[in-house]
Amino acid sequence: MHTGVPHRRVAVYGMGGTIAMAGAGGVVPALSVSQLIDAVPGLGGTGIDIEVNDFRRLPGASLGFADLTALAAEIEKRLEAGDVDGAVVTQGTDTIEETSYLLDLFHTAPQPVIVTGAMRNPTLAGADGPANVLAAVQTAAHPDARNHGVLVVLGDEIHAARHVRKTHATSCSTFQSPNAGPLGHLVEGVPKLLNRLPAARFTLDLAAVNSHPRVGLVTVTFGDDGAFLRDMSERADGLVVAAFGVGHVPEGFVPILSEIAARIPVVLASRTGSGPGLSSTY
Repeated sequence: MHTGVPHRRVAVYGMGGTIAMAGAGGVVPALSVSQLIDAVPGLGGTGIDIEVNDFRRLPGASLGFADLTALAAEIEKRLEAGDVDGAVVTQGTDTIEETSYLLDLFHTAPQPVIVTGAMRNPTLAGADGPANVLAAVQTAAHPDARNHGVLVVLGDEIHAARHVRKTHATSCSTFQSPNAGPLGHLVEGVPKLLNRLPAARFTLDLAAVNSHPRVGLVTVTFGDDGAFLRDMSERADGLVVAAFGVGHVPEGFVPILSEIAARIPVVLASRTGSGPGLSSTY
C-alpha cells in the first residue's frame, strides 16, 4: 500500500574508530560499514535505504587533513547527484570535534551530513555504536535536518559541529556544546530540533585548498616564561595561544607575542573551553 511518504536514502562513510573496532585485548578498527549497519537493530524497519562506503579504517587520532579533505570532496560529489537525502560519517570520537567542524567549513549542500561514533567498542557490554548509527541515519534522512550544515549525533542528542566538544575521556555522554547547548534530540526515532543556527554560515571553497599550513597550539601554564611559545612559532605558519581566563597571558608574553604576530597570524583564545575572550579588561 502506498503511504505517501517519500522513500529516503542515506550514504554512510566509514572512517574507522572505536565504533568499528574488533579483536581480543587491544582492539583495532576492523569492521566494515556493512558490518556496522548489519549490527544495528531496527534500522531495516525504518524504510531508509543505506548506501555504504568504506573510506578509511583508522583510529580517530590518526586521521589527518588529507583524509578529511578527500572525504569532504567525496561527500560533496555524492550529494550533488541529488539522489541521497543526507550522509553519515562514522569515526573515532577522539577527533570528532575537529573533523566535524572541518567538514562543516567545506559543506554547502542543503542535505545534512551527520558525524557519529561510539565510546564503547562492539566487544564491550552496552556498546553504544548501533544506537548512535541508527540515530545518525534517522537524522540524516529527515527533512528538518536540511540546511543545518554538519551535525554531530550521539546519545540521541543533536549538536552543531561548530559548537560541540568532547568533554570527558570515557563517558558515553561526553559530547556537549558548552556555549550553546544541543540543537535537539531524537524522540522515538524522529529528530526534534529545539534550536536553530543562524541562517548565514561561514564556509570555505574546497576546490581552493591546495596546502595544509602548520598551525601551533600553545597552552599557557602557571609560571610560563614563553620559551616554548618562541620555539614553536619558528616552525609554524600560524599560532593559537590558549590563554588564562578571558585571554590573559603573563606580562613577559606581550613582547614575544608582538614579535611573533609581526611574522605570522596569532590567535588568542581561552583555555577554559567555553565563554568569550575579552579585549577591554586588564
